Amino acid sequence: MNKGNKYGTHRVLEPKGTLPQPAQKLDNTMSIYDNEVLIDVQTLNIDSASFTQIKGACNADTAKMEEMILSIVGERGKMQNPVTGSGGMLIGTVKEVGPNFPNQNLKVGDKIATLVSLSLTPLKINKIKNINLSNDQVDADAQAILFASGLYAVLPSDIPEKLALAALDVAGAPAQVDRLVKEGDTVCIIGGGGKSGMLCCYQAMQKIGPNGKVIVVEYSEENARRIKELGLATHVLVGDATNVMDVYNRVTEITGEDSCDVVINNVNVPSTEMTSILITKNRGCVYFFSMATSFSKAALGAEGVGKDVDMIVGNGYALGHADLTLDIIRKSEGIRDLFEKLYV
Repeated sequence: MNKGNKYGTHRVLEPKGTLPQPAQKLDNTMSIYDNEVLIDVQTLNIDSASFTQIKGACNADTAKMEEMILSIVGERGKMQNPVTGSGGMLIGTVKEVGPNFPNQNLKVGDKIATLVSLSLTPLKINKIKNINLSNDQVDADAQAILFASGLYAVLPSDIPEKLALAALDVAGAPAQVDRLVKEGDTVCIIGGGGKSGMLCCYQAMQKIGPNGKVIVVEYSEENARRIKELGLATHVLVGDATNVMDVYNRVTEITGEDSCDVVINNVNVPSTEMTSILITKNRGCVYFFSMATSFSKAALGAEGVGKDVDMIVGNGYALGHADLTLDIIRKSEGIRDLFEKLYV
């Protein structure tokens, strides 16, 4: 059995010398190296920005979407949307564990969710069984490789697998909210009606205390209604986050000129960077969890309007993020019931 690099560089075909995520092509041969895990894939959870782009490009035609996904994986050896650069994650069953994989407690037959992006995961799809247009999930006959540095979670027995997959796909977002939000803060969550947004709303409401505010900006009237019914915000605005001044004016009516201490951007469409920045107070913080974010627009745009704000890239990993997110599902009956309807 060949010896593999901890970070998976041995799988990079083009360009040599880089890591698997920025690589253009990976070796997706499903024979493991000594420090890898082979997974029989059950379901891919495509990143929201990526799925939205594919769905739009194919006019929601599942046959065309299947062709596009197979083409991407065939060309790149991984599921990395060439437009958004993002991937998603998967659930599956462990088929083989290399003798030098760091955690030898992982066993053949374990059901796991990978907590690293599909944009760096060697993947081979034999057949796509189903594409669910409503929840970004793709059931497939496929195999994937987890590197020695790859994060994963053994699926809990008390939460349905596809529900756990949906929640863990965005686990980094509520975990960052837990770090960033303090008691008494005014928080705005842009795109609060999706799965990451709702988890962020819940965690923000736990953190702000009696004197804080959680303002949600949500495009969908139905999603906005759900947020109100579940009590996941103090204020809910139905609006288009690409319409910068409209959202700025409406949020400012709530906050006054003090603006927001923390803004969380969860949208899956481009051109919401300046909305997020303008509603953030000087020395406040914007967390861009959205993979549709242009970081050049954000950085240069903040400079252009004279905003001194901290901008955080939406790293999907935070220590303890899986446990925190699954605990939200356990604690919030409303979110769990809704997610079970949408994702199971």
